[in-house]
Amino acid sequence: MSYERYRALGVERRDRVLLISFNRPEAMNTITAELHRELSEIFADVARDAETQAVVLTGKGPAFSAGGDLRWFQKMTAADLDALFTEARKIIVDFLEVEQPIIAAVNGAATGLGATLALFSDVIFASDAARIGDPHVRIGVVAGDGGAIIWPWLVGAARAKEFLMTGDLLSAEDAHRIGLVNHVVPAEQLLPKALGLAERLANGPIQAIRGTKVSVNKILRETVNLVLDTSLALEKLCFATQDHREAVNAFLEKRAPKFTGR
Repeated sequence: MSYERYRALGVERRDRVLLISFNRPEAMNTITAELHRELSEIFADVARDAETQAVVLTGKGPAFSAGGDLRWFQKMTAADLDALFTEARKIIVDFLEVEQPIIAAVNGAATGLGATLALFSDVIFASDAARIGDPHVRIGVVAGDGGAIIWPWLVGAARAKEFLMTGDLLSAEDAHRIGLVNHVVPAEQLLPKALGLAERLANGPIQAIRGTKVSVNKILRETVNLVLDTSLALEKLCFATQDHREAVNAFLEKRAPKFTGR
């Protein structure tokens, strides 16, 4: 399997482990149209990759991924919006179809879709400097691209609704305390720890490991079937609201938004 066509994602093979990195370090690895398209394609490639037995997902630079690039949202056409939501569904479905273990190494801010992909990973390591949250509501849209699926499974419905409705971010320690992440480690140990587990799994009883993952992921796949189409449709509707436009403009103008509920 060749990954040469990917640009917004960095892909590096380390024996039987594939290291995938969000590759916009100059912009906190925020997600542009190009990066979103690549995310909608790469996990299907990984699933077909006979050389890869485990994956580590991380970010280059100081962030894991700080979610969507609001400048992209500001310029989005109707055709762009249709493509966005077609890709958004494919990202989550393809991610859960990857049989190889996926280890997240959350090196910094993980918000929005960045947080979603980290939390859908099979084991999550976080740097002690990481912050995690899903602030979709802060830009006036539903947490539609997976947050409404994975947060309740990890922390329960009440905590999930609190953090999804407020968009508040958690420190790595708080995320660990409530069960969002598996391990918190010093920043310099993050990638070695994540790669160490990936290498252990890649060199373990592969069929047993994959079968175990597939079995547990059936739970998440059923939740995807129940929730994802609804949450994405509701999020898409929000892109036409005054509150969303106000939130994006306020962020780019560095002022507090004034929401009206319209």
